[in-house]
Amino acid sequence: MLCVPLPGPAGPLGALSVLVPSDAEPARDQQEFFQDLARSAAEVLLRAASDASTAAHPGGAEPQPEGITGTWELDVVTGRVVYSDSLSELVAGIDFHGPVERFESWRDMIHPDDRPNLEKDLERALRADREYETEFRVRRASGSYGWLRSRAMITPVDESSKAVRLAGTFWDTTWDTDEDHAALDSMARVLSAVRAASARAALIDRLTRALTEAVTPRDVVDAVAENVLPAFNASGLLICEVQGGTMRVTGGTGYSQDFIDRLSGSPFPWDSPFGQVLRTRAPVFFASAKEILARFPHVVEYPFADDKDARAFLPLIASGRVIGAGVLGFDGPCHLSREERTLLTALSGLIAQALDRARLYDDAATRARELQRDLLPRELPELPCLSAAAHYRPAGYGAEIGGDWYDVIPLSSERVALVIGDVMGHGISEAATMGRLRTAVRTLSDLDLPPDEILDRLNAIVGDLGEDYFATCLYGVYDPVSGVLSFASAGHPPPVLVRRDGTAAYLTAAGNPPLGAAAPPFDTMTARLGDGDLLVLYTDGLVEAVDHDIDAGMAHLSGTLTAALRDEPDMPLRLVRDNVTRALLPAQEPIADDAALLVLRTHRIAPENVVSWTFADDPRAAGLAREHVREQLAAWGLDDTLLMTTELLVSELVGNVVRHAKGPIGLRMIRSWTLTCEVSDGSLTTPLIRRSKLTDEGGRGLQLVAALSHRWGTRYSSGGKTIWVEQRIPRIGPARAAGTAARHQRA
Repeated sequence: MLCVPLPGPAGPLGALSVLVPSDAEPARDQQEFFQDLARSAAEVLLRAASDASTAAHPGGAEPQPEGITGTWELDVVTGRVVYSDSLSELVAGIDFHGPVERFESWRDMIHPDDRPNLEKDLERALRADREYETEFRVRRASGSYGWLRSRAMITPVDESSKAVRLAGTFWDTTWDTDEDHAALDSMARVLSAVRAASARAALIDRLTRALTEAVTPRDVVDAVAENVLPAFNASGLLICEVQGGTMRVTGGTGYSQDFIDRLSGSPFPWDSPFGQVLRTRAPVFFASAKEILARFPHVVEYPFADDKDARAFLPLIASGRVIGAGVLGFDGPCHLSREERTLLTALSGLIAQALDRARLYDDAATRARELQRDLLPRELPELPCLSAAAHYRPAGYGAEIGGDWYDVIPLSSERVALVIGDVMGHGISEAATMGRLRTAVRTLSDLDLPPDEILDRLNAIVGDLGEDYFATCLYGVYDPVSGVLSFASAGHPPPVLVRRDGTAAYLTAAGNPPLGAAAPPFDTMTARLGDGDLLVLYTDGLVEAVDHDIDAGMAHLSGTLTAALRDEPDMPLRLVRDNVTRALLPAQEPIADDAALLVLRTHRIAPENVVSWTFADDPRAAGLAREHVREQLAAWGLDDTLLMTTELLVSELVGNVVRHAKGPIGLRMIRSWTLTCEVSDGSLTTPLIRRSKLTDEGGRGLQLVAALSHRWGTRYSSGGKTIWVEQRIPRIGPARAAGTAARHQRA
């Protein structure tokens, strides 16, 4: 606010206050202008005061101006008004030689702009039962308007003591000299210019603030529609750009969607108002649609809204580039003044800068989303012993990207690796670190290492990145045969286990520090999961918030899961996920940290689908193994499809143990979506595929295993190693399945 004193002979008479859109100190020429304005205003006030005298008010109250020209009385109930004859010299159009029958007759002589205030003053006085005072303009005999001031007392005369009569006086307060009128007109023009400048500055300030907060092109369109359209009484807005010779509507309001669809994607007419604006970089204003057709008669075939008449076409120029055009539409003819056109041209620059920034933000946001999508699993695998659903929400908006990640990795023998982690911080660097760790986890999981060794190696990777890199991580392996989950944690929140009866509990996790700050070894924990149990992994962004700590968030999470699953234990995972995210990550509320959620339902392999045998370290072991394989495949109904390859694979693996390793020899077969055969021994020797010569009599066993199996590999334990092979189980039709079952029954 800018305040300038009104100078008087004995000190300041008051202050002239002007609202300005900036807190910067006004320039010298602006200061001098407002000082001159304050002096002119003070002179007018002093001249007006010198023409009025004061008289003692009855009872010694505040002084009352002289020059009272008459009295009046108003009966509130009947509306009858009585005036003194002296008022006829001031007001034209009413015969004051007798009583005025109705108050409305007097009201018609009052200036229309002053009637609402007069009636409000009168209503307030009657309601509060207090003295009434007001000032208004009345029409004079000359046709001009003069000012009257009136003061009255309220007199209760009925039994209810309610105000029913007003009696008072009025006097002329109009300035009479030509100098006064000239000064008043000059001051009015100056004040009108100040008000117009203030309104323009306020509009620019509001629009600038709104555009500063605009993030997307749609936000820019909404900000312009909310602030610019009302200021110019416009009814429509279009933001357009040219791409590949066609028009594309970035956003619009006040137009039908059908019109926007017809306009967007249509061939761009260069010989049109749009084309002229883009070629000349200058705005074009049309007071009516007739003016457009007169200058561009062929655009009649181009899509134009029929409900808009006048239009203003504005170039949108940002950083020296014309990025598009803005169009303001009006419901009827509209002649914009020079000041309005200048203001619209200035506003178009602000709009263009905001739109260009929003487009860059959109591009960066798109790239960030693509990077985040590539770093996280595009879709979780479908597995026979585990179903999963996930949710990820970054804390930032647009180009912000986080370091949270999750993964579900199939292992051998239908086991599944589960991992969730959180790289501390936000940005491209943290996302790149997350990508490195996720890749490392997938590589290490192929080695079938236990969870503590996985974290040990991840800790070394994070430590090599530098002192400022830290990450929490939880890695676990679920075995559907035993139902055991083995997991290790590096500073990560513990998982939630929800039983079939709906009870939820957090699995105890060792308090190891985060990766990058931890020192091996890491502690491994185990938990036994039942068929259909629910396991929930998450990052701290899910349970932490500004208004509560992590303990309250974890309690909220377990309570939400219990409430959702107590009455519906088989609720689909996507619904469980949605319940959790709605409760802990409301869509309308920002979150302080990235949040990842992984919901898993475990399934056990039935005992009848798992068989195992142990053989002595003897040359006859291969023959015994083939015999057991034939019997078991017949029992499972797989002897017609997998018998030959399975016998060959098992015989080769058992024979290798006899020739190159040491016993005892173990054989386990697992039937699921695939057929898994495992051969274990007491040796830690790594099996390698050799390149055999044509004349070699052996050395092709593992080549044969690799060729006949879908997948194969080796995992190690403290007592030796296990070589496993997987074969896909062919899908068979109902008739063949029934025939196979009948043959097995007869056997």
